Amino acid sequence: MGRVRRDEQGYTLLEILIVMIIIGVLVATVGPELFNRVNQAEQTAAKNQINVLKIALDNYRLDNGQYPTTQQGLTALIANPTTPPLARNWLGPYLEKQELPLDPWGYQYNYQSPGKNNQHKYDLWSYGADNREGGTGEKADVTNW
Repeated sequence: MGRVRRDEQGYTLLEILIVMIIIGVLVATVGPELFNRVNQAEQTAAKNQINVLKIALDNYRLDNGQYPTTQQGLTALIANPTTPPLARNWLGPYLEKQELPLDPWGYQYNYQSPGKNNQHKYDLWSYGADNREGGTGEKADVTNW
């Protein structure tokens, strides 16, 4: 009973090395593509969140006749503004979760009203993964213009 049969001894060092090489080649070829997909998903999530904020801002405008000022910011979507001009018919909160979402990289969205790019509305944007203006890939800005 204490004997080990020859065909049950396990793997040789050469077999383990071959499997490790195969795994390494797979990680080297598939890994970058997976990371690229994660970056694309974060950009898409930021665009979707901006669209949700746009709907909330439009609802705020319908109720109050104007968008929140830059000073009031996006906070006006979850709490009645206390700085002039006061919201005359605030029916919020205008966001379901009653809190401002952060972008996929953990930063606050930027808001300016009236906007530089949308002078009759507002500018709403995220600076991307690096939280700096400009950039490409995951560092690219995500905007409403």
